[in-house]
Amino acid sequence: MTPHIAVVTVASRGRADHVDRQRAFLADRPDVLRVEAWLDAAAPEPSSTEVRVHVPPGAQGLRVGEGRNAAADAAIAAGAEMLIFLDADCLAGPGLIERYEAASRAAPGALLAGPVTYLDEGTVPSSVAELPPLTRPHAARPSPTDGEVVRASDEAYDLFWSLSFALTATTWRALGGFSEAFQGYGAEDTDFAWRAREQGVPLVWVGGAHAYHQWHPTSDPPWQHLDDILRNGATFARRWGRWPMGGWLDKFARDGAIAWDGDTWRRTTPA
Repeated sequence: MTPHIAVVTVASRGRADHVDRQRAFLADRPDVLRVEAWLDAAAPEPSSTEVRVHVPPGAQGLRVGEGRNAAADAAIAAGAEMLIFLDADCLAGPGLIERYEAASRAAPGALLAGPVTYLDEGTVPSSVAELPPLTRPHAARPSPTDGEVVRASDEAYDLFWSLSFALTATTWRALGGFSEAFQGYGAEDTDFAWRAREQGVPLVWVGGAHAYHQWHPTSDPPWQHLDDILRNGATFARRWGRWPMGGWLDKFARDGAIAWDGDTWRRTTPA
């Protein structure tokens, strides 16, 4: 029987260990189709256990949105009626698939988002059973009680994070996937959410659909992505009339790395 649910992941070799763990935690779900989009320059190794597509980098970096689009198209072509997107560094909690599936029935046509726990450095779970005691949803977003679905306000679309979300194949087609105007890091998920709001697609918080973000080094603000943030932020601003990622822009500005010139944010330091 063709699985009607697909778990869609975009990945690169820098996150290979995280992807391996994600696969292992879903290994006992033959009812779920795994589809991976690999974003490295070289094509991925063939696999008999997942559908894999290859989306090499563009001139300005990894094509994350295009990778999600290619993987979603492959999942739908394979018969998937519901798509669950998990970033390469995220693990599916024990109830994530069931909660998203139930929420899709309760709120048909909605964009579904579950809570995300960021695991601490050194915390490396070896089985799905180890995840529930680690649950500590990020405080920036609502975390309804298990099994509860809560419709978000219009203002809350800014809190959509693409590292864990779900929707039906029908809604995905209606939205048209992610914009391919963004390459490298940042803004493509906020653009996707704003288009959903513009088209009247509800954003729904899904209680109990827990994902767990595996630790890896990062910085706040993300200095390694500064140029991507400036470029993609400007693309977003031209489209929507407002800059995204305002908190990070403020931090870059306080540290003297960028300045507002009256029209846009620009670097004040060499790239």
